[in-house]
Amino acid sequence: MGHITSDDAERQAVFTVANLIAAAARTAPKARGVDPISTLIVDGETILALADMMDSMAPGRPELVTNSIHKDARSLRNTPCIVLIGVDGTPKKPDKPLDCGACGFKTCANLINARQKAANTGDYFGPCCVFTALDLGAAIGSAAKVAAEHNIDNRLMFTIGIAARRLNLMDADVIIGIPLSVSGKSIYFDRV
Repeated sequence: MGHITSDDAERQAVFTVANLIAAAARTAPKARGVDPISTLIVDGETILALADMMDSMAPGRPELVTNSIHKDARSLRNTPCIVLIGVDGTPKKPDKPLDCGACGFKTCANLINARQKAANTGDYFGPCCVFTALDLGAAIGSAAKVAAEHNIDNRLMFTIGIAARRLNLMDADVIIGIPLSVSGKSIYFDRV
């Protein structure tokens, strides 16, 4: 008679939910009918590379941020997989601009011009169109909902996204990482 250990079942559940999260991010509502979202599921050595990158980028930041980055990196080393969700911050339909000004520029053309002149040296690349940022918010909200509905521990981590950008894992201006785990206590919240 065959059997599946709890460790194997839990690992399979995490990867099944990771796939469902990628689908939820794709089907989340998008502004102007244009989808700027990209997703990537990573595991194994890539997770360790992310954790190492996070540890290396912590020094020189305010103590609270440094401590948070190190805690996030420690929890990743016990994570079976991570879903990365990213967005390109370019205005949608530049041929039919909204010129809403929410990005801080008077027109979409001004935002595009500023993006062309901007140095890509920060944690994220900007400035970003507010509508693409809203799309990212809808996608990560849908993703977290799917994880919660399936009782998979998760946490939205901008620190993973910063490390993913530094490792060039995705072609995205802003990335949020969602680590997934199954354990008796959430390794993302129940930590010292």
